[in-house]
Amino acid sequence: MAISFYHILGLVLSILLIEVVGIMSVRRVKNESDFNTGGGRAGTWVVTGTIIGTLVGGQSTVGTAQLAFSFGISAWWFTMGMALGCVALAIGYVIPLRRSGSTTLLEIVRKEYGRKAEMTGSVLCSLGMFISIIAQVLSASALLMTLFNIPFWACAILSAIIMTLYVVFGGLWSAGIGGVVKIILLCLSALAAGAVVLALSKGYSGLMDAINHVLLNTDVQSVDGMNTIQDVNHKYQNIFARGVSKDVGSCLSVILGVLSTQTYAQAIWSGRSDSVARKGAMISALISIPIGFACVMVGMYMRAHYITADELNALMAIGKDIPSGLGVMTSSAQAFPMFVTNHLPKFLGGIVLGTLLITIIIGGSGLTLGASTILVKDVFKPNNKLLISRITIVGIQIVAVVVAASFSGRYINDLGFLSMGLRTTATFVPLTLALFYPGRFKPKWVFISIIFGTACLIAGEFVSLPVDSIYFGLIGSLSCCLIGLKYEKRIRK
Repeated sequence: MAISFYHILGLVLSILLIEVVGIMSVRRVKNESDFNTGGGRAGTWVVTGTIIGTLVGGQSTVGTAQLAFSFGISAWWFTMGMALGCVALAIGYVIPLRRSGSTTLLEIVRKEYGRKAEMTGSVLCSLGMFISIIAQVLSASALLMTLFNIPFWACAILSAIIMTLYVVFGGLWSAGIGGVVKIILLCLSALAAGAVVLALSKGYSGLMDAINHVLLNTDVQSVDGMNTIQDVNHKYQNIFARGVSKDVGSCLSVILGVLSTQTYAQAIWSGRSDSVARKGAMISALISIPIGFACVMVGMYMRAHYITADELNALMAIGKDIPSGLGVMTSSAQAFPMFVTNHLPKFLGGIVLGTLLITIIIGGSGLTLGASTILVKDVFKPNNKLLISRITIVGIQIVAVVVAASFSGRYINDLGFLSMGLRTTATFVPLTLALFYPGRFKPKWVFISIIFGTACLIAGEFVSLPVDSIYFGLIGSLSCCLIGLKYEKRIRK
């Protein structure tokens, strides 16, 4: 893999562009309201940019390509869940959120169910967002390692510094305006990458023929256990390759996670009208789908032409050599960046590399902004909220770098699904009850539901069952609320 002058030029120019956007956004930040919700003056495309800027991050691009390398089209569930979550946000939640008079989701919960529910939900929701920030750091590190062949820790630190500089000055205006720039670049880059894959493979059927060849007619089959065409098709052309309950559950966790995430609510509150906010969410849904499909195609193309270092070591252990014509990459997380550097024209590749890094930066920055907003407004409650918000952003990124080293072997999208699940059990049920069924549920039962639902979710992560842990979390949380409702009715009688 050779990184040319054009690759570096495109990368550097893209980073400079997005950092300039972030720093210029400082002029729009006069107070805490401007920093957190843009002062409620944003138009449709800034709302869209804020949502897409965070939603389509490393998990949606690098993570989706990584999962597609191993499981084919079922990797599309993450971005399909994103799109469905945006639709649900636009149709069901825009009006209630904007009429709540709040600036955080957990503030809505506090107004209905008290301080204990708010504090507990804030901590757990921030933990969920923090896990997603770690996934962004891992994604950015995989990209930088591919480009510069430098150690993981150095890449992680550099990633965190860029994310911090981007959002610490401009807050939501950085995330929104930068997101508009990102939408244009990302759509062009993803569509170009997908088109190149189909052109190089001579269509989707040619792509599957290449995957079949690698997994059935080379020594790789002795490592991956693919013995027949049916085996390959079942894994790579099956939308439920990881199991119906697992894949549907993963999609559900993303849908509910979108509805439970502070950053997307901030985008809705930033819109200058209900119509603007709703249009921004719907446009975000439409943009997510083709980007996800293109990243799936990239991951599958890399499966047809590359093996991982672990696969190479396994082949060598049984006395086999690397099959002719296949490349080697350190890990499957490098599928997208290595495709760009090795298979796109250099100038276009440079633009795409820069866009990919921008995608990860804005995604991580938006999540960091959301987590810091929750902690500052719902937990810390300082006098100088703007200063403490910026300090909290720096602190979150420092801790993310330290923790990311422990997760470097995980699928990036698995961290994304877990993150969305934690946000769901901590926020979705109490938020939905507060918005649509006020006065029906007692605070103590909602508080218990937050604790119990999250405990069920975490327990499900450690139990080897063929279902997604989000089911455990949702059932546990809802059960507590319904039991409490029935119990209180009996007491009143």
